[in-house]
Amino acid sequence: MPHDLHPRLLRGFVATAETLHFGRAAERLYVAQQALSRDVRTLERLLGDALFTRTTRSVELTPAGHRLLPRVRRLLALHDEILAEAGAGGGAGAVARPLLLDLNSDVTGPDLTADRVLERARAAWPEGELLARFHGGLAAAAAELLAHRLDASFGRFAGLPDPVRGRLAQVPVRLERISVMMADTHPLAARPVLRLAELAGHPVDVCAGNPATTEWADLGVRLLREHGLSAAEPYVPPVGLDETARYLARHGDPMLTTVGGPTVPGAVNVPLVEPVPLSLVSLVHRPGEHHPGLAALAAAAGGLGAAEGWLDRPAGSWLPSADAALVAGARGAAPRARG
Repeated sequence: MPHDLHPRLLRGFVATAETLHFGRAAERLYVAQQALSRDVRTLERLLGDALFTRTTRSVELTPAGHRLLPRVRRLLALHDEILAEAGAGGGAGAVARPLLLDLNSDVTGPDLTADRVLERARAAWPEGELLARFHGGLAAAAAELLAHRLDASFGRFAGLPDPVRGRLAQVPVRLERISVMMADTHPLAARPVLRLAELAGHPVDVCAGNPATTEWADLGVRLLREHGLSAAEPYVPPVGLDETARYLARHGDPMLTTVGGPTVPGAVNVPLVEPVPLSLVSLVHRPGEHHPGLAALAAAAGGLGAAEGWLDRPAGSWLPSADAALVAGARGAAPRARG
């Protein structure tokens, strides 16, 4: 072979093979579609084989592409493992590089899972550096993880597409209670809790207009569908407390969120009951990572979870079966779940 294969070419091939769409693959990798197409053509030229059959309407793997895909996945997994070990410090006395963590929230609240885990992990690993940022949701963070632009994130792992889940690892952290946030002028705003049935006739905003949080929208759609409720029309989602307040006042629909979040001016956060809907938050990272910052996050999550029962199912709760299976795998016990 005349040239080495750059991992960028291989990642472009895998993303295109998994999406069968150059535009969506480019979005996943955060590159221009023209650049991705050029990389795929370069890889085909280096290998001497066409990897895709392209028409104006579809993209399909050729037999050579099908044969190559599992080998490239194995190669990239090994590549990622080597990078993780090198980045973790390498030898005795070495200082680990900073770990970049996505919190999936641009605001803080009194009981937000990621904030609390990060605070404890920083206290337990003072010699290291945990860099936190907000990207917008686990769906967006997953693309960053796979592109090695991010080290860890939090969110609903079961809501990611199968090919993405297959390339990432997760640690169940907490079962969060779901609530609805609404303007304090909404007819339901004065209730201390809301039975799900009381949302009949009130379409619920599940943030379906946000491509960065498709895992959350998936949960919301499942919850509403199973209980005979309707979702609101998707809107462009707000960012920040003030914009959220304006958004709720303007659109009027209750927004699906979680208990313990921030206080939004002019809005209330009302827990849902009968049943109590839950969302499983996981710590998500690439397989084979050995960074001490990741170990600190996992230990912090485990310590908080054990002390406060973060993975205990309350009576009369609802959780999708895929999420319940992840909890069962973490605890070694069969879940009592519906969904």
